[in-house]
Amino acid sequence: MGMPSDIHPKVEDPRAEHARYWRFSGLPETELLTAHFVTTTFTRHTHPTYTIGVITNGIEEYSHARGRVRVGPGGLAVVGPGEVHTGHAGVPEGWGYRVFYPSSDVVVGIARELGMRGTPGFTESGIDAPEAARVLAAAHVAAERGDRLASSSLARQGLGMLLRSHGSERASDPVRRTARPEVERARRILAEHLVDPPTLEELASRLGIGPFALSRAFRAVHGLPPHAYLNQLRVDRARSLLASGRRAGEVAVEVGFADQPHLTRHFKRHLGVPPGAYQRALLAS
Repeated sequence: MGMPSDIHPKVEDPRAEHARYWRFSGLPETELLTAHFVTTTFTRHTHPTYTIGVITNGIEEYSHARGRVRVGPGGLAVVGPGEVHTGHAGVPEGWGYRVFYPSSDVVVGIARELGMRGTPGFTESGIDAPEAARVLAAAHVAAERGDRLASSSLARQGLGMLLRSHGSERASDPVRRTARPEVERARRILAEHLVDPPTLEELASRLGIGPFALSRAFRAVHGLPPHAYLNQLRVDRARSLLASGRRAGEVAVEVGFADQPHLTRHFKRHLGVPPGAYQRALLAS
């Protein structure tokens, strides 16, 4: 089934980029993104929420733990919470998409209503589910138009359809279960020292492990080396502070970036928008 014409971003210049985040009042703890990217490239990163995007035009290509995926119009790009992934254009004209970022609680709640147990995962990342994609795209458009009843109803319907067709109970991660205890201790230290983190050598010495062994074990569990994981923590913390109305310059220093331009560089590599635009959109929604 074809996608409704009005879900496609209105872009006069096919190479022009735009992106807008906002909160979705129809579902708790959910943000939305509508965007068209051409040259933007997303570094290896994660989200604390699920990422469920309907591709509206072009092709998105991304890598994740299970391989490389290309998703075109009408397809769904789905990534779970904490799943490391990248993102870039798969064709010269880039790609457009409409994305939901529902929290784990939201998705688990819908799964429970369907009789599913455990924390939901998905059998694939690039998913071909035309009806679910059509309903989710319609929910996204309704949210953009401010129709809370239609958007909330359609979003729950679409997520339910996706869970029924491609949902699964997420298996426990054997890597995490067998991980060295030093990895979790290292993660806690980094989370507690966003502004003044130790060097890799200092961190390893504190934990009684070699720097190379620590970096390798940390990446095996979290998908990122310690320094990249620290920047992920900083961006996540910055998002929370920006959403509360804090000024970007203050936020940059508080989370450990050298200055606002440093925050902006990392923020755009993770989210595709600068911190100021992200904050304005959230506070206006």
